[in-house]
Amino acid sequence: MCLLNEFSNAGVSVQLRRFIQMENFKVVIFIMAILIALSAIADKSKLPYPILLVFTGLVIGFVPALPNLAMDPEIVFLIFLPPLLYDAASKTSWHEFKTSIRPISALAVSLVFFTTTAVAVSAHYLIPGFTWPLSFVLGAIVSPPDAVAATSITKGLGLNKKVITILEGESLLNDASALIAYRYAVAAVSTGTFVLWQAGLQFLLVAGGGILTGIATGYLFIFAHKKITNNPIIETSLTLLSPFVTYLLAEHFKLSGVLAVVSSGLIMSWRSPEIFSFHARMRTRVVWDTLIYLLNGFIFILIGLQLPDILKDLGNYPVLELLGNGLLISLATIVVRIVWVFAGAYWGKIFRRKNKDGNELNKVETSAQWKNILIVAWTGTRGIISLATALALPLMLDDGSAFPRRHSIIFLAFVVIFVTLVVQGLSLPLLIRILDVKKQPNEDNEENELRLYLAANTLHFIDHEFPFHLENKIRDPLKKKYETQINNLTKEIRANKQRQNTDAVADPQPVSPALNAQIEISKFQRELLIKLHKEGTFSDTALKQAELERDVDDLKLDLQLPKEEPL
Repeated sequence: MCLLNEFSNAGVSVQLRRFIQMENFKVVIFIMAILIALSAIADKSKLPYPILLVFTGLVIGFVPALPNLAMDPEIVFLIFLPPLLYDAASKTSWHEFKTSIRPISALAVSLVFFTTTAVAVSAHYLIPGFTWPLSFVLGAIVSPPDAVAATSITKGLGLNKKVITILEGESLLNDASALIAYRYAVAAVSTGTFVLWQAGLQFLLVAGGGILTGIATGYLFIFAHKKITNNPIIETSLTLLSPFVTYLLAEHFKLSGVLAVVSSGLIMSWRSPEIFSFHARMRTRVVWDTLIYLLNGFIFILIGLQLPDILKDLGNYPVLELLGNGLLISLATIVVRIVWVFAGAYWGKIFRRKNKDGNELNKVETSAQWKNILIVAWTGTRGIISLATALALPLMLDDGSAFPRRHSIIFLAFVVIFVTLVVQGLSLPLLIRILDVKKQPNEDNEENELRLYLAANTLHFIDHEFPFHLENKIRDPLKKKYETQINNLTKEIRANKQRQNTDAVADPQPVSPALNAQIEISKFQRELLIKLHKEGTFSDTALKQAELERDVDDLKLDLQLPKEEPL
């Protein structure tokens, strides 16, 4: 981030060269091999994948034969963070994010500042020698739950859709709040002064400017995608370029690169059904899934790898005493979140939202509401952002003296990260099982309901709105196909069964008019899906599944079309 240039006295170029040295390159290859091996073990292991990777990093870090792979904060913020945030934002439903903006904002802004203050008070009175500025530095470092950790820990746990939206939305937005607090806390240590109104104004400027930058670059890339036709490689390359361009542009103007990337990702998520061809969409999914898998793996292994260096830098400082202080700070961090979330829920600010008539929308049943509140309160895992900001602390103050207690702050931050990842990460699946949290009843049928809606409207399109005349020998098989689909889906929905992949794949029609008819139907369904996406009638999960099915069907149609011979 832009503040790293102010706070990190270590030369980026020196560390970057060190990172790409041959020995470190060998370690990178070694870590990739470990990731691939662990992916096979992870399914059989009871440990969540991120925790398994952190422990693996710890083991690797203490192997004497391996060269040291110290983490450069600048590399983390520039190479790892933009694509990870962009991917998470682009997979977030804009409609669900918008409906949950109040609780997300409360967690991402208010709770971050509340946690920063609470941890600062705890550190000041519990740890000898921690001045108020140093205590606020530590509080700002450990205050934001991590987007990568939150997404990885909660994946596949079957949480309530609203809970997932709140947790992911919070972790996407809270970094900006924490980094502003971090910046002014470090400045207070260096200069001994702090002006609250200046910090508040700076937060509004940095955050607001970052959001506007992200929206602008998002629409710029949307325009570029619309101008590109039948070139999935270029479209996929643009998606890879987008987060880095957005981040660097915002940071160049000293705005929030984090919020810029998140805003750009949300814009792309909202407009993606309109701008991507099915070729590009299918290729992009594969490329991004692979990239995010590797980046996530490297991030968690890097967390574990840092402990040997952190312990080495402590020198003769009593590690056990510092470890005890770290456990106390971790406890304070966890308790503060639980108290704040339950207090906010009690006042109706988290799970209740009213319309103009005063009626509650998306109200969770009373018997399940407190369970969802507890899950939100307990899911506060810290991760790579906290560690990177800790390592980005300057080595020297403005007067040339050493930054006080720097190594202690880094160690305390590592303890908080490790405790929240392990304790909360390991216990969250158990907590969900104990609470017996159920999916919403309509979730299992939603995809079938969307298919039924598409099939019924397609049948009407064939009968009344088709753009050219269809002969009976073409019209009748088409109608029969969708009538059969409607009957089958209706039976499944009424029986409340889980979705079954029973749709038969139609044999390719060798007759050109039949292919034209299928292409027209595909165009109609695409437009209908875009309309439903804009209206927010169905969830993004169901829409993306239907979109994927259309992609597969279009690919089959494309294979039947005659190809032009190269010149």
